Amino acid sequence: MKKTIALFLTLTFCLLGCFSLIGCQKKMKEGTIRLNETTHSVFYAPLYVANYLGYFSDYGLTIEFTNGGGSDNSMTALISGGADIALLGPETAVYVKTQGSSNGAVIVGQLTQRDGSFLIGRKAEPNFKWADLRGKEIIGGRKSGMPAMCLEYAINKNGLKNGKDLTINYDVSFDMITSAFESGIGDYCTMFEPSASQYESLGKGHIVASVGKETGNVAYTCFMVTQKYLTNNRERVTDFMKAVIKGINYCFTHTPEEIAEVIQPGFSTTDAELLVRSVKHYMEIEAWKTVPTMTEDSFDSLQNILLAAGSIGKKVGYGADIVDNSIVEEIIAGQL
Repeated sequence: MKKTIALFLTLTFCLLGCFSLIGCQKKMKEGTIRLNETTHSVFYAPLYVANYLGYFSDYGLTIEFTNGGGSDNSMTALISGGADIALLGPETAVYVKTQGSSNGAVIVGQLTQRDGSFLIGRKAEPNFKWADLRGKEIIGGRKSGMPAMCLEYAINKNGLKNGKDLTINYDVSFDMITSAFESGIGDYCTMFEPSASQYESLGKGHIVASVGKETGNVAYTCFMVTQKYLTNNRERVTDFMKAVIKGINYCFTHTPEEIAEVIQPGFSTTDAELLVRSVKHYMEIEAWKTVPTMTEDSFDSLQNILLAAGSIGKKVGYGADIVDNSIVEEIIAGQL
């Protein structure tokens, strides 16, 4: 595990110069924020609502989306200058912090508070119990990534151990899980929405459980910037979070049907009914934060999961150099 984390960090810092050069060569339009999201999912509906309802443009911002295909790639893009803001798992900020980076990632807002993946089986299991995974193989994604660690945490919570009672396959990258499962690998896998509902509608698999519902609240997907970017662009980050908060408020005051209609342009290949179903799934598990601050308790819960997975040897401190709630707190207080 530690070798995996070390490799991730080594690749991240080695790519720093390459991405920075690319970023310098590309002239950005005034007001543009390059946002790298770890994946494109209904899980992040409040962000897309803010985009499609024009909340960002209200502040003179244009969001340029790119898909990282995993939090490790999104973090690489962020600290190397290939992205201004990243939406990814906070575990990567902990990893970078342990390496003592002088331009580490700062968490400025938390969007989701539960794991957004659903456990997919090859047959319908209306009476599924986690004990049913005994003797099975589950494709879990990258070993040091939050989806895989939350899956293992949920499994451990139910008295099962990887390598003893079942096998978690960590060899398939996050963005290749669906295709690997479809090729016949594993008895179960995890998917985010709308992929889970799409897969089920095609009769290729069945949603049997929510990982997030099983693990409970934890610091999950968050918005990060580098210390340098925050110092030089605090007003822009503030406007960005104002728009995100408007998107969150919309999602808590509107129906799944209304939310799905707003974000439909971002999921043009997804059937409208399935998109509504996906939104409902995330509302049912209370996936989104009502106020996008990261509490010390949720950050501690995150690190408990990292410790249990063997991803870190000890916890890092909770503070403004890694979690900075000041912008969101000032917005909520009406000071900005």
